[in-house]
Amino acid sequence: MTAAHLPLLLDLHPDDYPLPGFRRRQLLEWVFVHGVGDYAQMHTLPAELRAELAAGWQLNPFKDIETFRSDDGSVKYLFTLPDGRQMEAVYMPYLDRKTICVSTMVGCPARCAFCATGAMGFGRNLTPGEIVGQVLAVAGGEGIAPREIRNLVFMGMGEAMLNYDNTMLAARILLHPDALGMSKRRVTLSTVGIAKGIRRLAEEDDLGIKLAISLHAPDEETRQQIIPTGSANSIDEIMAAARDYQAVTGRRITMEYTMLRGINDHLWQAELLAERLRGMVSHVNLIPMNPWEGSNFISSTEEKIQAFYDTLEGLGVDVSVRRSRGKDAGAACGQLALKRPGAASGHAGLNPSCLQKIKGDHQINFKN
Repeated sequence: MTAAHLPLLLDLHPDDYPLPGFRRRQLLEWVFVHGVGDYAQMHTLPAELRAELAAGWQLNPFKDIETFRSDDGSVKYLFTLPDGRQMEAVYMPYLDRKTICVSTMVGCPARCAFCATGAMGFGRNLTPGEIVGQVLAVAGGEGIAPREIRNLVFMGMGEAMLNYDNTMLAARILLHPDALGMSKRRVTLSTVGIAKGIRRLAEEDDLGIKLAISLHAPDEETRQQIIPTGSANSIDEIMAAARDYQAVTGRRITMEYTMLRGINDHLWQAELLAERLRGMVSHVNLIPMNPWEGSNFISSTEEKIQAFYDTLEGLGVDVSVRRSRGKDAGAACGQLALKRPGAASGHAGLNPSCLQKIKGDHQINFKN
């Protein structure tokens, strides 16, 4: 069996790693603390154990990795999987934190009309290890220890609630103290509004991660216009599930709202949104729509966004405007579509010197 066809070690929960006691903890430390992606470099493990691991378990989920760097410091990572399919993650460094946006699918079945990923359609679900591996590979690509990435959002390609089991296992791996030991308060899962999944998440007592709902419109007619699959979960059903989630968890919910000119930016829609949120502990993120080649939508004007903001705030809604990072590298919210910046007119003006490529054989180091 070739390395590419071996089972993926990163698919396992840390408690299930295939070494006993002390050796298991050593292996976990090499993978998640030091970010080493080659068994041969794990010199504290006996040679025979390293050979057994290499013969039985694949460690690197990716065949190839490309990076595209934005002028604002964000980096889009394009991953090629052993089966040839591709997906993306985004690294966003800030002064006080390092954040990564990971994908849970190749493509996305939600088909949001204003999102480049939705236009791709659905490829397949990612495994837990393919999700976790994005974090380790980004850390390696940036030359930092994996545990330096303290904020994570499941907001990349895909609808996490439709790959529920794999996403939850990935979250548990990332939170595990023997793995990355992330804080549950710094992990956010975004969903287009799968009511059943929202209620399921509420019952994950040991998880405690945050929830964001991509609502994008407060009225059914508009929402189904921009989210063709929205009819499967009506706004009433989504809001009822959100209230149930909050009743169980006591946690605040973020509502994501992409501002589309002439579509969902009317003041009556701001008033209706405030009405739907009455009595909930919530926060609304207004997101100017990011451009992508072939889109039939454009962002609301700054004046419209300000008026929408002012209306929500005046009605007692906690609201902010989220300025997306990485637009020049095709890495901003709604732009993930396997596009190489500079290869198409949608990202003209990007300096080719910002493009980097990391070639992988059967193994790459997660940390340089």
